[in-house]
Amino acid sequence: MSALELRAENLTVTRGGAAVLEGVSFRLHAGRALILRGPNGIGKTTLLRTLAGLQPAREGHVSMPPEAMAYAAHLDGIKAVLTVEENLRFWASVFETERVEEALDAFELKGLRTRPAGLLSAGQKRRLGLARLVVTGRPIWVLDEPTVSLDAAAVEMFGKVIRAHLAQGGMALLATHIELGLEEAERLELGPFKAVVKPDEHFDEAFL
Repeated sequence: MSALELRAENLTVTRGGAAVLEGVSFRLHAGRALILRGPNGIGKTTLLRTLAGLQPAREGHVSMPPEAMAYAAHLDGIKAVLTVEENLRFWASVFETERVEEALDAFELKGLRTRPAGLLSAGQKRRLGLARLVVTGRPIWVLDEPTVSLDAAAVEMFGKVIRAHLAQGGMALLATHIELGLEEAERLELGPFKAVVKPDEHFDEAFL
């Protein structure tokens, strides 16, 4: 993974047809993390969705190796009727990996492996959703508020998983207000990139 890079060049991203951020540029290299900073509503989620390919940028370019990214947002993406292990084996089949045991161990889910996901607590569901990142085997993790519903111990656990991922040459791009022990992570303040909304642009600012 030594040549791995995620590059954004002069991005303008939109919500509801109106620009929310413009001129966003950064480079992220193997073994590094970048944390997005800015007040609620500035456009962190919109930027992450654009980087993940879920919506097009109005302007600019995103460059990364094909099929290198795994994206985790507010939904856990789990099937309630399947057990913890069955959920992870489903995703392992999708990504053609064999990392289920590694994921169970990383998020301390082995004791819950036979429990239906629908019977998990909110925090346990979140840990299961995040365990999918390990299963994917993909080097670039793009994460939107990944610690929602996690208690302090689980936040520390997740920070450990992120640090291990970086140590193996992976990368992480996060929008979070929680400290994860990533002391050497770079920070990108989005305030300077806030777009000026024109008077004739009407849009719903929810879920920026």
